[in-house]
Amino acid sequence: MNSVLNSVNDFVSSKSTKEYAKKELNAILWVALITITVFSLAKVFKLFRLWSKASQIPGPPCNSFFGHGNLGSRENFIDLLSVSHDKYGSVFKLWLGPTQLLVSIKDPTLIKEMLLKAEDKLPFIGKAFRLAFGRSSLFFCSYDQAQKRRESLALELNGKMLGRANVIPKNVVDCIMERVDAIMSKGSVDCKSVSQHMAFTILGTTLFGDTFLAWSKATFYEELLMMIAKDASFWASYRVTPFWKRGFWRYQSLCTKLKCLTLDIVQQCGKNYGLFSHMDQNSHNGIEKVGIKAASGAPPSNGVEMQDKLFSQELDGHLNEREEPCGNIMGVMFHGCIATSSLIGSILERLVTDVEIQDKIYSEIIKVKQGSVKEDQNVEKMLLLLATIYESARLLPAGPLLQRCSLKDDLIFKSGVVIPAGAVLVVPAQLLQMDDSSWGSDASKFNPYRFLSKAGKDSDLVQDTSYTEEAVDPIQCSFILNDPNDNAAFLPFGSGMRACVGQKFAIHGVATLFASLLQRYEVRLDPQLANNPKSTTGPQIVFVRRNS
Repeated sequence: MNSVLNSVNDFVSSKSTKEYAKKELNAILWVALITITVFSLAKVFKLFRLWSKASQIPGPPCNSFFGHGNLGSRENFIDLLSVSHDKYGSVFKLWLGPTQLLVSIKDPTLIKEMLLKAEDKLPFIGKAFRLAFGRSSLFFCSYDQAQKRRESLALELNGKMLGRANVIPKNVVDCIMERVDAIMSKGSVDCKSVSQHMAFTILGTTLFGDTFLAWSKATFYEELLMMIAKDASFWASYRVTPFWKRGFWRYQSLCTKLKCLTLDIVQQCGKNYGLFSHMDQNSHNGIEKVGIKAASGAPPSNGVEMQDKLFSQELDGHLNEREEPCGNIMGVMFHGCIATSSLIGSILERLVTDVEIQDKIYSEIIKVKQGSVKEDQNVEKMLLLLATIYESARLLPAGPLLQRCSLKDDLIFKSGVVIPAGAVLVVPAQLLQMDDSSWGSDASKFNPYRFLSKAGKDSDLVQDTSYTEEAVDPIQCSFILNDPNDNAAFLPFGSGMRACVGQKFAIHGVATLFASLLQRYEVRLDPQLANNPKSTTGPQIVFVRRNS
C-alpha cells in the first residue's frame, strides 16, 4: 500500500504533471477569455447597430450618455410628447439610456401598421404582472403562445352576446342597484369607487356566474386585487429581488392570499356544480394544496365555459407546468376591471356635466322599452347611449399611452421608417384621440353625435353640437351608429394583435348597465361639492331616484 502511495506522490510531483496542469489551466483561461471577448463584441456590435439605425429617426439631441434623464410625471411626459411631435413630426425618438430607445408614433396609418407588426409587450410590465399574479399564457408572453387562448376568450365573450338583448343579466344589474341604494343612504359617492365596484361585479359574474354574487369575500377580494396590482410596479422596479426588505415579504404574503381567494371562488363553483371537468391536474393540485372548504347553498352558476377556457393549461398540445393555476383568472379580473371601471367613470363624469344629454338618453331608453315586446331592453337600438359610450371612451382612454415592442426583429414600415428591435414603442392615445386632424375642430369637446350618421350617408358624421330635436331622436330620424374602429385614431381598447378581446362585450355590458341605471336614477353632482375642485378619486356624485 505504501509503495502505491509513493508512486502517486512521485507522479504528482513530477515536472511533466505540473506542466500538463498548467497547460490545462491556460487552455481553460483562453477559452473563457475568447468567450467573454466574443460576447462583449456581440454586445458592442448590437449597441452600434442600435445607434446607427436610431440615428435615422428624428428626435431631440441627447447631451448625456445616460439619455434624456428624468422625463417627469405622466402629465409632463404627455406634454413633452405633444411638443416633440409638433416639432419633429409623426415619429420621433427619445433615449431612455445608452441601450434603451423610446420611439413615439402619432400618425394613425403608421400606428395601425405598428400594432399589427409589434406583437410583444414590454418586459418590465410582464415582470410586474408575474410578481403580482404569477405566470400566465394569456398575458405578457409571446403572441404565438397567447394567440390560441385570446381567440378562445374572444369567441366565448362574443358568444355571450348572441341572441341576448342584455349582455349583463337582470339579477346582476339588480345587485349593483342594491349596492347603489345602500351607498346613497349614507350620502354621495366618489365616481371612481362606485365605477370600480360596478366593473368588478360585472367581471366577477361573467367569469363565475351567480355564485360570485353570493360570495361573502367579494368586497375584500376587490380591494386586495387592486392593492396588489398598484404595488406590483414598485417591487418590479428592483433589478434584484429585494428579499432583504420586510415590505416585499408582506407584499408576497398578500399575493398568496389573493391566490387563495381566487381558488376559493373557483372551488365553490367546481365543488357545487362540477364545472371544471376539463381543468388540468395543475389547477386541481393548486386547489387541494390551499385546502379551502367549498361554500354550500350558492345560487346556480352560469360562468362554466368561461372558467374552463381560462383554466385550460393545454398550449399547442403541451402542458405548461410553470404557469400559475389562477394566473389567467386574476389577470382577466384586473385588466377587465381597470378598462371597464375607467369607461364607466368617464361616462358618469360626462353625464353629470351634460344633463341635457342624460335626459335625452333617458327618453331614448323609455322609447326602446315601450317598443319592446319583452321586458329586456335591447341596447342595440339605443344609439345615443352607445354613441355616448364611444365618445366617453374617446375622451378618456383607459391609459394615456399604448406600449409595444418587437424584441426579435426590426420593424420596417411601408413608408420606409425602420424601428430597431428592442425599442420601446409608444402611441400617445390621449393626444391622438383629441387630435383635430382625426376628429374635427371640436375634437376636445364632448359630442356623441360624431358617432351617428344619417342612413345612406355613412361618411357624413353628425356634428350638430346644438343638439336639435332631429339629431336627438336617432330612432325616428333613421340614424345609424358608426363603427368607431373605422377611425384608426380610436384606441381606447388598443388595436392590432394585442387589442382587447373583450371590447364588444365591455361596450354592450356597460350599455346594459346604464340602460337600467338611467331608467331608475338621475345622476347628478353632489350640490354641496359641485363647486369644489376634483379630488383624486373623481367627482362626488349622487343618484336621485326617478319618480316614474
